[in-house]
Amino acid sequence: MSQSIADMRRDYVRDGLSEAQAPGEPFALFRQWFADAVQTEQLPVEPNAMTLATVDGDGRPHCRVLLLKGLDERGFTFFSNYESAKGEQLAVRPYAAMTFFWPSLERQVRIEGKVERVSFEDSDAYFQVRPLGSRLGAWASPQSRVIRDRAELEGYLAETERRFLDTAPHCPPHWGGYRLLPERIEFWQGRASRLHDRLNYRLVDGDWLRERLAP
Repeated sequence: MSQSIADMRRDYVRDGLSEAQAPGEPFALFRQWFADAVQTEQLPVEPNAMTLATVDGDGRPHCRVLLLKGLDERGFTFFSNYESAKGEQLAVRPYAAMTFFWPSLERQVRIEGKVERVSFEDSDAYFQVRPLGSRLGAWASPQSRVIRDRAELEGYLAETERRFLDTAPHCPPHWGGYRLLPERIEFWQGRASRLHDRLNYRLVDGDWLRERLAP
């Protein structure tokens, strides 16, 4: 390695975040930042990609990258296999944190809160608009389980394709949506010399409290 990891750094100089730019509640600001990311970020960066962190029954944290698939006044929605590792973790401890990072904008958003399952109707509505390959994959893959090799997975897919040869795959009972109900949302704007702007929103007795955090 020609460059030391310790010497890798980037100074952030694109923009700032002041209280005057921030509304009293966080959803409007998130929607604006998300719209900016859709316009600015280029592939392979996906604007709706996020890191989702969960905790298992032993208190050990786990994280992975997922895609945000819904946002409304209730919270942030993503989809997964309920029998996967994350599904088992959320069943035991229904709380999670998600982080969005948009490098071109030098912005990060951190969200924390309780997680609930969305209704079957909402899960099925999203499932039906997924590409056929994704719908078949939701049936074929025993997500997070140990399998022998790639050939075993491809065998499961072949069986699934035969099963649904003459009919469209419906939403599996073990697959569906989760909604994170935010209790805290922090907006981070990179600034020079690591003196970043951090505006934090906390839900207190049903109202959002906005505060500035030291970088």
